[in-house]
Amino acid sequence: MEHLTRIPKDRIAVLIGKRGATRKMIEEACGADLEIDSKTGDVSAIWNIGEADLIKRMKIPDVINAIGRGLAPKRAIQLIEDEMFLQMYDIRKWVGRQPNQTRRMRSRLIGTNGRIRTLIEELTGTEMAIYGSTIIVIGDQEGLDLAKPAIEGILKGSEHGTVLYGLEQDRKRQRIRSRSLESFEDKGYEEDSKFDTLVPSLADARRKRERRFKSAQVDPENEQEVAELMEFAEDEGAVFEEE
Repeated sequence: MEHLTRIPKDRIAVLIGKRGATRKMIEEACGADLEIDSKTGDVSAIWNIGEADLIKRMKIPDVINAIGRGLAPKRAIQLIEDEMFLQMYDIRKWVGRQPNQTRRMRSRLIGTNGRIRTLIEELTGTEMAIYGSTIIVIGDQEGLDLAKPAIEGILKGSEHGTVLYGLEQDRKRQRIRSRSLESFEDKGYEEDSKFDTLVPSLADARRKRERRFKSAQVDPENEQEVAELMEFAEDEGAVFEEE
């Protein structure tokens, strides 16, 4: 049996689910039997030999932690996928252990009617959950990279407008970089194709030159390679004259 993690006691029922539905879903996804201690919140796994994938085995604690920190089970199970990752923030790192400050920061991150959290999720393609003093974010690496400065900016006290404007600019820059890379790759391929099609003789000459250059690189210690290099081609010769 392998200990995976510990979750808050008030989230144990969510992890188990109605008639054990959530636990069963996780067990089928990761190839293990879960043991959940209802008194402590400790979660352990008994791995089924031959069924447990190494990557899933590494990522299942993130799934359980996400559920334990407020994320809905059907959303948390996405973390099983290779491209999905979990990022966790502790609000106390920015405001200390004062409950009033923690509640105030939670409200700032959520916004009126959840507007701020929704905007961050939409602009980054991530999903967030705020529970107690923790914030969890799940998404692909690009989405997490976008969300990080926005979340940390709010935690540091920046205005919502400033943070959202910066997030939009970061998103635009990310898209431009992505498009530029795709354009560069496609352009390089098209130029090669057009060059070979329109001027095949020059392309052949280029390839011959490259082969000749490569063949000229011989090992000076290898007598056979040196002798082959010194041989004249059919149209070559040497003339000795006195000055």
